[in-house]
Amino acid sequence: MNEDLAKYIRDVPDFPKKGILFKDITTLLKDPGAFHATIERLTEEFRRDKVDLVVGMESRGFIFGAPLAYNLEAGFVPVRKLGKLPAETLRVEYALEYGTNTLEIHKDAIRPGQRVLIVDDLLATGGTVAATIELVRRLGGVVVALAFLIELLFLDGRKYLGDDYRVVTLLQV
Repeated sequence: MNEDLAKYIRDVPDFPKKGILFKDITTLLKDPGAFHATIERLTEEFRRDKVDLVVGMESRGFIFGAPLAYNLEAGFVPVRKLGKLPAETLRVEYALEYGTNTLEIHKDAIRPGQRVLIVDDLLATGGTVAATIELVRRLGGVVVALAFLIELLFLDGRKYLGDDYRVVTLLQV
């Protein structure tokens, strides 16, 4: 399937608050062909990168990260919100537009030198992925690339991340 994935993304105005145009991916996920095409496109993009682990951020990063890890014959590591992981964790707090948030990863999730692909559904300002990169690097992981379904160009998140990482997005809006 080589269809344009953009037609499977629903725009929801004023969600989660007035003035925000939310990109709803549930319409893509429920379509077997579109979901399959998304995972296959990402798999092909990273097949030659010798990825050891795919790290997905809560919660939509799990949706894309787990099947991508499976296809790449890599492990999957979840990065979760504060208090959601059962064993000893590392945490990082990062700024949001209005406040802060905290992400955690298990301390034993990544061994030094392991090659890591970080995956999420959306690249917006870059704050969440930058916090995840920090966690991976603190554990000694080597970030191979960053993968997203959608990039919101007007928020310039790629600029915030700098030029140190290969960034792959399937849709840019």
